[in-house]
Amino acid sequence: MANTYHQMYVQTVFAVKYRDAVLEKKWRGTFFGVMGNLINEKGCKNIIVTGVEDHVHCFIGLKPTWAVSDLMKIVKAKSSKWLNETNYLVSVHKVPFTALRH
Repeated sequence: MANTYHQMYVQTVFAVKYRDAVLEKKWRGTFFGVMGNLINEKGCKNIIVTGVEDHVHCFIGLKPTWAVSDLMKIVKAKSSKWLNETNYLVSVHKVPFTALRH
């Protein structure tokens, strides 16, 4: 249809595994930049990616051909892979989830 426009904005919030405070301030901005680039690579518009030690907020201009869940699955998987490859998390002590249950 001619002259059809769309404008969809979505905010996603997701926590780090086990809600551990692992996103250190000294490299968090770089990590958020990587996530923003991944969003842009998929044809969506990264408006802002921000967060704190244990969770991330993404505000996205969503392309109508993408489901939010599909986009975030790719962004989370690829950013997690990048984070593991850069060895930023080497010093983080990981406690098994079963150890936290009483």
